[in-house]
Amino acid sequence: MLKIAMTGADGLVGSRIVELLNTDFEFIPVPQSKMDITNRELVNQTLNGMDFDIFLHLAAFTNVAGAETNKDLAYKINRDGTKNVFEAVSLKNKKFIYISTDFVFDGKNPPYFEDSVVNPPGVYADSKYQGERIVAGKAMIVRISYPYRARFDIKRDFFRTFKMLLEQKKPLSMITDSLMTPTLIDDIAYGLRHLFNNYSPETYHLVGGKSISPYQAAILVAEKFNLDKSLIGKTTYEKYIKSKPGLPQYADIRSKKNDFWKMKDFTEGLDELKSQLSL
Repeated sequence: MLKIAMTGADGLVGSRIVELLNTDFEFIPVPQSKMDITNRELVNQTLNGMDFDIFLHLAAFTNVAGAETNKDLAYKINRDGTKNVFEAVSLKNKKFIYISTDFVFDGKNPPYFEDSVVNPPGVYADSKYQGERIVAGKAMIVRISYPYRARFDIKRDFFRTFKMLLEQKKPLSMITDSLMTPTLIDDIAYGLRHLFNNYSPETYHLVGGKSISPYQAAILVAEKFNLDKSLIGKTTYEKYIKSKPGLPQYADIRSKKNDFWKMKDFTEGLDELKSQLSL
């Protein structure tokens, strides 16, 4: 059984990966409390005594708007932290997988595939891209997009935020002239199962089956869970980014390489979540 050491095992994406694949692989969580990835000496010391086959690096500074005002911290975690972990893993001659983001694309000339030109539109995107540059050609890069799941108390994803606000009868103002690619975390996990077993130091996109506007996404949530669609208002991308910079406009992300796991579109993903939530 392959041993997968990982940062971010208690996070939104990582905890679901462990939950779904823990009979396929032996996971070795490396929590932040045990290893601050920005502390190079501590990283070397921690990983030196650890036995694993693949290191899955999920830990990141993920607050897109917050990165604009916490630039140093975003780079310290996403660039420098990645460098520290990758170098320590490389010293052991072990395989490394870096989880990156669709935000590395500027959203101006979609669609975006694994080999599309990268042009990060903000600090968060650039800090994640700098991490990609450190490992490129020597490790696997997996880009994901707008991950969502049925339950996770610690952090809300966009799906549970929309659902919660509509359940509370609060109005939403959703962008009509942009695209996002919602990705069911279960599909990310099953895609990674294949990639763990068929490792290659290249870039893959594990992303949802179809891109839609945030407005359409909110409407689908309302319809699927019988919530009030009249609460969902419209706004433009231009208005939205004034208060939340760093968001690519047309994030239509696709994959040329994923012929190993069928990724659900948002309608199919919501059917799956509704089924899980009824259990």
